[in-house]
Amino acid sequence: MADPSTYRPAPGQIPLDPGVYRFRDASGRVIYVGKAKSLRPRLSSYFQDIAALHPRTATMVRTGASVEWTVVGNEVEALQLEYAWIKEFDPRFNVRYRDDKSYPFLAVTLGEQFPRAQVLRGAKRKGTRYFGPYSHAWAIRETLDLLLRVFPIRTCSTGVFKRAAQSGRPCLLGYLDKCAAPCVGRVTEDEHRAIAEEFCDFMAGNTTRFVRRTERAMHDAAAELEFERAARLRDDLVALTKALEKNAVVLGDATDADVFAIVDDELEAAVQVFHVRGGRVRGQRGWVGEKEHEDLPDLVEHLLQQVYGDQPPDAVPREVLVPVLPSDPGPVASWLATRRGAAVDLRVPRRGDKRALMETVERNAAQSLARHKLSRAGDLTARSVALQELQEALDLRDAPLRIECFDVSHVQGTNIVASMVVFEDGLARTGEYRRFLVGGPDPQPDDGPAGQLHAEATVDDTAAMREVLTRRFSRLVAAESAAAQEAQEAAEAAALSGSSGEPGGMPLVPGLDPQTGRPRKFAYRPNLVVVDGGLPQVTAAAAALRELGITDLALVGLAKRLEEVWVPGQDFPIILPRTSEGLYLLQRVRDEAHRFAITFHRQRRAKAMTASVLDGIPGLGPSRRAALLARFGSVKRLRAATPEEIQEVPGIGPSLATAIVVALARDTATKPASVNVTTGEILD
Repeated sequence: MADPSTYRPAPGQIPLDPGVYRFRDASGRVIYVGKAKSLRPRLSSYFQDIAALHPRTATMVRTGASVEWTVVGNEVEALQLEYAWIKEFDPRFNVRYRDDKSYPFLAVTLGEQFPRAQVLRGAKRKGTRYFGPYSHAWAIRETLDLLLRVFPIRTCSTGVFKRAAQSGRPCLLGYLDKCAAPCVGRVTEDEHRAIAEEFCDFMAGNTTRFVRRTERAMHDAAAELEFERAARLRDDLVALTKALEKNAVVLGDATDADVFAIVDDELEAAVQVFHVRGGRVRGQRGWVGEKEHEDLPDLVEHLLQQVYGDQPPDAVPREVLVPVLPSDPGPVASWLATRRGAAVDLRVPRRGDKRALMETVERNAAQSLARHKLSRAGDLTARSVALQELQEALDLRDAPLRIECFDVSHVQGTNIVASMVVFEDGLARTGEYRRFLVGGPDPQPDDGPAGQLHAEATVDDTAAMREVLTRRFSRLVAAESAAAQEAQEAAEAAALSGSSGEPGGMPLVPGLDPQTGRPRKFAYRPNLVVVDGGLPQVTAAAAALRELGITDLALVGLAKRLEEVWVPGQDFPIILPRTSEGLYLLQRVRDEAHRFAITFHRQRRAKAMTASVLDGIPGLGPSRRAALLARFGSVKRLRAATPEEIQEVPGIGPSLATAIVVALARDTATKPASVNVTTGEILD
C-alpha cells in the first residue's frame, strides 16, 4: 500500500471552493469519489495521522496513489457531478446498495399499438408506465385479475395476440369478458387505448371517479329494470372495492411521499422505502449494502443519490421522509427539486401518522438485515468457508465446529445476567442455550431461582464474565472427571470378567450419561469460546479457565466498535477482512448472545419492578400475586381497581383486598413512578 504522504497535495494548492474530488490507485482506477462544500479542509482531513482515521478510510487512503479535484459553482452542481462520476467509475470504496430482492412492477406498455398489462422486473423500458414496486408478483396478478372485470385491457403476449388475430377467435379471457379482445376487432385501437389509460388513472390513485361512475351506472340500470346489467356492474363495483382494500390507506388522500428507514450494524446497512401515493402504500423496496461511511447522514445522502439519480421526474414525490437529514440538507433538497421539476420537502417526521409509518418501515429494515445475515448463515458453502477462515485466522488445530459465546447484561450493576449461546457447524443450537443469574448466593446456571444480586454488591463486566466462565467450565471439568472415572471402572470390570466391550451393552460416550443415554449438562467441550468484549473481558475469561486448569481451549473476544478479534496474551487484535465469512459468523454468534442476554435481563427487570410493589403485603403470597397480575395485567390497573373488583380474584377476601388497596395507595404517595421496560407501560 502507498504512503499517503507521497501524494499529499500542498495545502496552498487546494482551493477553498466547492467541488468534487477523486482518489485513484496506482493503476489509475478511481477508487473513491466525494464532494465538499470547501475542498481544502475536506481533502486535508484525509492526510492527517492515519491512526486517527476510521479503519475503512485509512484503507482507502493507503490504497490510493493520487488525488484530483474539480471546482464547481455551488453545492448542487457538486452533488450532480458526484453522482455522475460514481455512476461512471463505480468506485470500490463508495457505498453501493443492492436490492435485497428483485421487485416486480405492474407495467402497461403504452408505447405499443395495443397496450398490454403485465408483470415486469429489471430495467425500465421507454414508453411503458410502471406501478409499484410490489412485494410479490402474485400480489400484482391478484390485483390485475380483479380489475380486468372493469378495465378489460389486453394481457396476452405478442405471439398469442397474433395467433388470435389470424384465427379470428379470442383467447379464454376474451370469452370471460376479462379482455376487450382488440385482436378480433371487438374494440378499435382508440377504444382499447382509452381502456388502458383509464386503467392507468385508477392505478395512479384517481379511484373515486371510477367508483362513483360504476355506482351511478348500477343504480341507473336497476331503475331501468335492466337487472342483469346492474348485477354485472355490482360485481364490477365489488372488484374495484377489493382492489382498493389491497392498498391500505395510511395517510391523507393528497399525500405523495417516499418513507425511508435505515438499520445498520458495524459492517452493513439495510434500507427500506415505502412508496405512498394518494395516501396509500403502493409499493416497497429494500437494499442491503456494505457501509463505507460511518455517519448515518452520509448514508442517507448517498442513498438518495442512488435511488433518484436515474429515475424519471414523476418518480420523485413531493415529500421524502428520512430517519436523519443529510449533513447539508439544502443542496440535497435542491438537487431533488431539480430532478422532479418542482419543490421537494425533505424532512424527518417527528410525530403523527407519518412517524408511525416510519417506525413500520424501520421494522421492515431490521427484518431485512436479519434475513440477509441468516441467509449467509444458512448457506452450507458459506458456513464451511467461515469455519475454515476462523481456523486459519486463529491458528486452530481443527475447525471450530462447536462455538460457545458469552455475554453479560445489566444496568448500572443491577439485575446482572449473562447468556451462553451455542453454534454447531455454523448453526444455532437453541436447545443448548443457557442463562445465568450473576452475583447470587447460590449461583447455578439455568437451574431455577439462584438468588438476585444485592443492591450493595458491585460486579463489573469483567468480574461477571469471570464468574460465568468459572461456573460453566467447572461443570465441564466435573463432567470430564466423571466420564474418566466411569471409563476406568468399566475397564476394571471388563478385566475382572475377562470380557471385552462395555458392560450393559451401552458404549461410554463422552458427554452422555451412561444410565440414561442423554447428554449431561455442560458436558461437551467447545472448539472455540467467544466473549462479547475486548481485551479486558478476554483477560478475565482466560483467568477463569486458567484457574480451572483448562489450557487447551481457544478463546477470543469480539469488540463491537471496530469488530476487532482479541486473543489472550496479544497486545494487538486480529483484523479480519470485512467481507470475511468468518467475521460474519463471529458477528452472528455475538449478536445472538447479546439478544439472548438482553431479553433475559429485560424479563428480570420487569418482574422485579412489578413484584416489588406487592411485596410485604401480609397474606399476599406468590400464587395470589400471580393471580392478581393475571387478572388485571399490571399494577397500574390493579391500583385503579376497587376492593370489590379485587375480591373477584380467587383466594382474596375483603380484608386482604382492603390491605392491598391501602398498600398501593401508600406506595403511590412515597414512591416515584416506574415503567415496565418490556411494554413501556407505567406500572406505578
